[in-house]
Amino acid sequence: MKINVAYPATGSQKCFEIDDDLKLRHFYEKRMAQETEADSLGDEWKGYVVRITGGNDKQGFPMKQGVLTNIRARLLLKKGQSCYRPRRKGERKRKSVRGCIVDSNLSVLNLIIVKKGEQEIPGLTDKTQPRRLGPKRASKIRKLFNLSKDDDVRQYVIKRALPLKEGQDAKKQKYKAPKIQRLITPMVLQRKRHRLSLKKRRREKNREEESAYAKVLAMRVKEAKERKQERRRSSSMRRSVARLSQSSDGKK
Repeated sequence: MKINVAYPATGSQKCFEIDDDLKLRHFYEKRMAQETEADSLGDEWKGYVVRITGGNDKQGFPMKQGVLTNIRARLLLKKGQSCYRPRRKGERKRKSVRGCIVDSNLSVLNLIIVKKGEQEIPGLTDKTQPRRLGPKRASKIRKLFNLSKDDDVRQYVIKRALPLKEGQDAKKQKYKAPKIQRLITPMVLQRKRHRLSLKKRRREKNREEESAYAKVLAMRVKEAKERKQERRRSSSMRRSVARLSQSSDGKK
C-alpha cells in the first residue's frame, strides 16, 4: 500500500511504499478524519500524529466520508457532493464509492501530519516548499505581511520571475504578478462618490415627484368633492322644485 503524507506547515508531501502489513495494521478499522499515532510506520515516525483524509482502493474508487463501511457502495450523487462532478445542470448520477473505513483493500491512503514528532522525515519535514502563488485580495496581503492601511499593498504582492530567453540580459528580467482585488484606488473612490451622488439625485428627484403627485392628488380629490357637493345641491334643488309644483297642483 502507498501512504501519501502531507505536511501543511511546509507545504510538502511525499509518497511512501509500505508492503509490511504489520505496519499498516494500526490504520485498519479507522475512519476518515480520525487522528491516530504513526509510530507503527517506523522509528523515525515516533511522536507523529496523523489524520486520515481519504484514499483509493485497488480499482481506483475513492473513499467517501459518511459511508460507514469498508466495502464499495453505489450512491446517487448530485452537485456539491464529493466524488462527483456534474456535467449538466441538475444532473444526478449513481456512482460507486469506497466506504470511509480503512482496510487492506486500499492501494493509497492519504494522511496529514497534525503533530510533528522528534525526528525529521527526509523529503517531508526537512524542507520548505515555497508558495508559488500568493494572495490576491488586498486585505489578505495586508494580513500576510502585517501591513497597516497606510502601506502600499502593490509593493508586497508575490511575483513570479519569468524564464529568461536565450541571450537575454539578466537585467531585463520580467515578472508576472496577480491583479490585486478590492484595491482602494483614487478611481475607485471617484466611482463611489459618483454612485452616491447619483443615489442622492434619485432620492431628491423621487421626493420632488412624490410631493408634486401628492399636490395633484389633493387637488383632484378636492375637485371631485366639489363636483359631488354640486351634484347634491342640484339634485336637492330639483327635488324641492318638484315638491312645490306638486303642492300647487293639489290646491288647484
